[in-house]
Amino acid sequence: MMVQRDDVEFEADGAVTLRGWLFLPDGPGPHPGITMAHGYAGVRDHGLEPFARAFAEDGFVVLLHDHRTFGASDGLPRQDVDPWQQIADWRRAISYLESRPEVDADRIGLWGTSYAGGHAIVLGATDRRLRAVVSQVPTISGYEQGLRRIAPDAVATLEESFSQDERAQFRGAPPRTQAIVSSDTAVPASYRSQEAIDFYLQPKPDGVWENEVTVRSTRAARMYEPGTWITRVSPTPLLVVVALNDTVTVTDLALAAYERALEPKRLRLIPGGHFDPYTSQFDRSSTAALAWFREHLA
Repeated sequence: MMVQRDDVEFEADGAVTLRGWLFLPDGPGPHPGITMAHGYAGVRDHGLEPFARAFAEDGFVVLLHDHRTFGASDGLPRQDVDPWQQIADWRRAISYLESRPEVDADRIGLWGTSYAGGHAIVLGATDRRLRAVVSQVPTISGYEQGLRRIAPDAVATLEESFSQDERAQFRGAPPRTQAIVSSDTAVPASYRSQEAIDFYLQPKPDGVWENEVTVRSTRAARMYEPGTWITRVSPTPLLVVVALNDTVTVTDLALAAYERALEPKRLRLIPGGHFDPYTSQFDRSSTAALAWFREHLA
């Protein structure tokens, strides 16, 4: 099936414009729709277009947007991750998708990955316009992830960086920033593993992404607990895709959260680490999501 990709934009709150791609399948509509967005500090160019095209080739209209302050979307300060703002904006994305004449507003699903996999759980629990949800390698608990990924003797230094940033903003300074990925331990960064470096630094068009994120984004991430919402997603059907060796959002946290979820639900386990669903395990992760959307939307 031929797929048309259009540049689209919509207002988030009257002051900020969000931008994305709308993938339109061949054939007369209205079609079921899927709304998608990326995880922590990612943009649509970070390996999500293949998912969107796979869904659109199967007859779904797909909206893939950049979060506020990232990529093509507006918002200041740039490179700032506020999970609750992203969730509020995503509701507007759902409304925009509903408004499209090519879309059957009664058949809309949501796909989120990593940090946005956590958003998918929250939105699935709180927005009943959604008829199916896919949460891929989701953030479950910012607190628990922090315990696994940050050495205890490094926590005091991290907390002091939050305090210094807060004091500086009080004096009128912009939020401080750090790298998203770096192998240099002297450079403050969100991720240091080679798989994260390879993923975030993959080839992209010039100017669509910066290797920078606000320090306060880390504080917000450590406070974010989307797993508390998972029992409330039901009766909306929920698919959770979990990588068996995930050290970023952490495999056992995702599995324990899935056990707490109520029916209808399904678990899809795939080999590899956090970033493999986008690359070496793309066929497995995309096929599982597509089957779920077919079952509950088509």
